[in-house]
Amino acid sequence: MNSATLARSAYSEATSIAPSERSVEYKAFARVTAGLTAADLADDPNSFAKLSEAVFLNRRLWTILANDAGNDQNGLPEQLRANILSLANFTWKHSQKVLRKEASAEPLIEINKTIMQGLRTRTADVGIQAVE
Repeated sequence: MNSATLARSAYSEATSIAPSERSVEYKAFARVTAGLTAADLADDPNSFAKLSEAVFLNRRLWTILANDAGNDQNGLPEQLRANILSLANFTWKHSQKVLRKEASAEPLIEINKTIMQGLRTRTADVGIQAVE
């Protein structure tokens, strides 16, 4: 299963999360993804510093998600938790490649946008605007 497929399925089955929790997650992904996108598109001498900061924040978000998914008290289905852990692992590994200038941040951005699309189905009910 590739990372995009895992990202699509990661939140599609998560019906046990309250809308307020989803809105917080959506906002976190929106903020981190906006930073990654801006840094990835930046064309100035400080662009690598901005990119490394954005990658750091993205890794931090995925670390929080992985810790939560790995918690035995997490109420999500086991397969969904495994998918989140797999995405977190991919994110960490790909982030290293981005920081070594061996890869683009685009896969990280696409994974986050896909997760946001899954979260959007619930956040639309609580009045949060989607970020593209």
